[in-house]
Amino acid sequence: MKTIRIGTRDSQLAVWQANWVKSELEKFYPELQFELVPMKTKGDKILDVPLSKIGDKGLFTKELEQGLLNDELDMAVHSLKDMPTKLPDGLTISAFCVREEPRDVFLSKNGIPLEELPLGAMIGTSSLRRKAQLKYFRPDLQFMDLRGNLQTRWEKLQESEMDGIVLAAAGVKRLGWEDRITQILPEEMMLSAVGQGSVAIEIVERRSEIQELLSPLNHNATEQAVRAERALMRKLEGGCQVPIGALAQVVEGQIVLRGMVASLDGVRLIKAEAKGIDPETVGIEVANRLVDQGALTILAEIR
Repeated sequence: MKTIRIGTRDSQLAVWQANWVKSELEKFYPELQFELVPMKTKGDKILDVPLSKIGDKGLFTKELEQGLLNDELDMAVHSLKDMPTKLPDGLTISAFCVREEPRDVFLSKNGIPLEELPLGAMIGTSSLRRKAQLKYFRPDLQFMDLRGNLQTRWEKLQESEMDGIVLAAAGVKRLGWEDRITQILPEEMMLSAVGQGSVAIEIVERRSEIQELLSPLNHNATEQAVRAERALMRKLEGGCQVPIGALAQVVEGQIVLRGMVASLDGVRLIKAEAKGIDPETVGIEVANRLVDQGALTILAEIR
């Protein structure tokens, strides 16, 4: 019997996601063998530099994609938010798995919510999107760059002068850390990263047998929502390292998408929303509304 090889980053959260995919596939195909192939990506190796400074698209995906193209892997499991909006030639996303909570959460050292932190409190995050929105909300906040897996970030919070850290809710929940969450940050304060909370499975386009194998794992409402978010990102040409937030939901058959672009100092923050049936159209419409408000000027300054 042929073994199906599932590529994954070797971080605790990535392995959790890949194991989840593996166990779902085993439910549908008990007669097949599946094995995980963990790999280190460039983004896992460079931990002393903020991601925005490395600035390379595909930091957490390239090695896995190479494995697919070299036929060392049959599929690769990614956090969708790590995936560039333009994939290498010959590769495609075969399944968008059901989305976990897409918002961000605040983990405070002393259980104090963001609104009540003392003046000049120190927040740990390397994300420009998170920093810009938090500065808009509270210009007095200070920031410390924070990289590494979730366990490392949690330990750094305990050992440093940071007052709290901001993480994706999905990862925190997947590791069973709900009790560490001080608050889920509302959308008005913090719009999520594009695709946040969704696990995507990438394959070589021509491998229709793998595409077929994965079809039961694709979640239609998740796919519609994240396709709209990715269309917005593609139109604005934003990589992971720009302050762009977007969150789409499917409500009564309509895709409702909210988008945000902010300046790094948090002084300017623009938002737009639209709804419709086609994800690409909705994404482009929100992007155009942001452009009308000056999004390209803000992004050009950052680059």
